[in-house]
Amino acid sequence: MKTVFRIAVLWLLLLVGVGRTLAQGSPPQPGNKYAKQVNIEQRLGAQVRPDLTFRDENGKSVTLGEYLGKRPVILTLVYYQCPMLCTQVLNGLVKSLKVMKEEPGVDFDLVTISIDPKETPALALQKKGAYLTEYERAGAAANWHFLTGDEAAIRSVADSVGFRYLYDTASGQYAHAAGIMVLTPAGKVAGYQYTVEFAPNELQRTLADALKEKIGKPIEPLIWLCFEYDPLTAKYGFSIRKALQSGSILMAIGVATMVVILKRRERKTRIDDPALLRAMKTGSTMKN
Repeated sequence: MKTVFRIAVLWLLLLVGVGRTLAQGSPPQPGNKYAKQVNIEQRLGAQVRPDLTFRDENGKSVTLGEYLGKRPVILTLVYYQCPMLCTQVLNGLVKSLKVMKEEPGVDFDLVTISIDPKETPALALQKKGAYLTEYERAGAAANWHFLTGDEAAIRSVADSVGFRYLYDTASGQYAHAAGIMVLTPAGKVAGYQYTVEFAPNELQRTLADALKEKIGKPIEPLIWLCFEYDPLTAKYGFSIRKALQSGSILMAIGVATMVVILKRRERKTRIDDPALLRAMKTGSTMKN
């Protein structure tokens, strides 16, 4: 038992050392300079301005307030000519919505805003058509809104919900994170989901809470720790360095848990040991 315990401790020390080395001593990676500039900061309870003006997919001038006040809103910030990530976000959202019983226009609305001020309502209409074909819910056409707007309005919404992005001049693309936000009917941020796969049960729970103006708790986007933005390709890619960092932390936790379990078992074994029990009984008899 002592040998196993020593091995576990050695593994724990090794993993912690690996994590520190990777965190402190690794050379700068191409995408690291974007790490603090491109992310989704959780601003739960923050208010989105209802007076901000955009244009819908038909070119009509609208305010965000027109989509608030009745139901929760699933908000996505993308751009319609995005080569990869935005499409994956919207695909993942539709995939989750299709297995949910909740209906757009009854239980929630959807608002998708382009972060590129140069994009037009025509592009928004084209993108909407593609996703209406995929979603196939009766209320989607009237209650999923694809908007475009000027830089000031876009930035205001993005800042309110903690969506940090930037334009990469070298690639001609926008660097941005992947995720969705849920707003309460009053326009407050109720919850987040990260990456491009969204758990339907979690989304249902967040929508139910948002309907009651209930603000959710912060979440840890652990899976996203293994990815980083590459400005050379304008894409997010798997990072071995980050995966090892994240993995070493998780494995260290696992080893620490194993050590605790082994110690408890060792203590229990000592108590249950027949020789020890006989000695304890003998001592008790001698005292009597």
